[in-house]
Amino acid sequence: MHMTDCLISPAVGAVMYTASAAAVVYSAVKVKKDGIDMKKAAVAGATGAFILAAQAVNYAIPGTGSSGHLLGAVILAAMVGAAPAMLVLASVLMIQCFAFGDGGVLALGANIFNVGVIPCLIVYPLIFKPLIKKSVSTGKTALASFIAAIASFQLGAFGVVLVTQASGITALPFAQFTLTMQPVHLIIGLVEGAATAAALCFVYKTRPEIMASTLDGTVMNGSIRVRKVVTAFAAAALIFACTIPFGSDAPDGLEWSVERVSSI
Repeated sequence: MHMTDCLISPAVGAVMYTASAAAVVYSAVKVKKDGIDMKKAAVAGATGAFILAAQAVNYAIPGTGSSGHLLGAVILAAMVGAAPAMLVLASVLMIQCFAFGDGGVLALGANIFNVGVIPCLIVYPLIFKPLIKKSVSTGKTALASFIAAIASFQLGAFGVVLVTQASGITALPFAQFTLTMQPVHLIIGLVEGAATAAALCFVYKTRPEIMASTLDGTVMNGSIRVRKVVTAFAAAALIFACTIPFGSDAPDGLEWSVERVSSI
């Protein structure tokens, strides 16, 4: 779902840079004000590495000829909070852009907004937390994870459509582009939802204090160990990194949608 520079105009790119920069500044100020303990910082680091590696591996979507990759934003926000997650996601997207050429420099602001701001600062507080906060359980964790992950993909995909439409530099019909983008990203979102539910249920069963402290805005007790969770995400990052050469070479959901609409 990373946009390239050819899909966005300089004016719209500047607007999206401004919006994303404001979100980053807000998140940085909030983290400085609220603080983050070393255990959460360790969790954020390991999960950030996992997200960086996971987003680099595309998996084929049967029956479409397209591919998709995980986002991981809801996983991170549920464990460390919306603001720290936003900062980690922005860092991941900048590394992807400048080090690996994934997404354009002009489109970086839009990518940070669609992939970072939407799931961390909109979906997590407005969908995930209300579904889970009153009584955390494995079932509610799975349900909230699934719904939030799908919502992140659907809103992010629609954000891409809106940015492309506002740019006015392509001949992509709005309605047809939307009707192509949303279904394929719904399929990707279903996979993301299952992965998010599995990851957060593991965290809840292993160290429920991690999610509980994030939901309550409290600091974890110093005696609580997070080594198992950190090790698990670090190991998952290593596994994904090793599988990058074997990922699908089919066009991702955005590229596939553009190709289909452009050929109409």
